[in-house]
Amino acid sequence: MHFSRAIPIIRIFSEDNAREFYVGFLGFAVEWEHRFEDNFPLYMQVRRADLILHLSEHHGDATPGSAIFVPIQDIEAFHDELLGKQYKYGKPGIEVLPWGKVLETTDPFGNRIRFCESPKEE
Repeated sequence: MHFSRAIPIIRIFSEDNAREFYVGFLGFAVEWEHRFEDNFPLYMQVRRADLILHLSEHHGDATPGSAIFVPIQDIEAFHDELLGKQYKYGKPGIEVLPWGKVLETTDPFGNRIRFCESPKEE
């Protein structure tokens, strides 16, 4: 038996706001988009390195206000990158916790993404 990595589905309510946050701010690239027809909800896949997310406008896909936990390396560089973008809706910081350094950001729909760099083994 083999399990592959999970791909979280994130509920969104505005294509423009989702693109501004996920592509413009967080640096994801859109890999594909799907609509059943014109004027139907968007379902799209975004990727940054090995992290893949599905963003969905479909009612019933995911719950607004969810949280996902994302392991990351070099969280300080990511933090500097985000602050350099001057995104007016969020200026996340880094919190040092027993399980690692955490940078949490919230998308325009109330979903939280917790990027975490685990402590280095000594």
